[in-house]
Amino acid sequence: MARVLIVDDSRTSRKILRKVFEELDCEICGEAKNGQEGYDLYKELQPDLVTMDITMPVLDGVSALKMIKTDFPEAKVLMVSAAGQQKNVLEAIKSGASEFISKPFNVEAVKQALNSILI
Repeated sequence: MARVLIVDDSRTSRKILRKVFEELDCEICGEAKNGQEGYDLYKELQPDLVTMDITMPVLDGVSALKMIKTDFPEAKVLMVSAAGQQKNVLEAIKSGASEFISKPFNVEAVKQALNSILI
């Protein structure tokens, strides 16, 4: 069972992702509301997978991704983007993101991303 850390400033998005990952038999080991909290929790929990929203207060997702990948090169990070963030998605992929999914969430897309990252 994969341990997942969800990082998103939207409570609704975290709730939806939690439900999707639980349906896929994953354990949600933590949730964070911004990139700094996400980085701090990653260091503490070292989950199998992190979902990282791109646009967040305090520290954005791409910056948090870079910090995580610098300290934990093996980290698996699934970027979450809203429409119109292609530039940020490309930056995230260049910075080591494993995959990305778009909002609104599609269970099948999350499942495919999870499979491609963890298998």
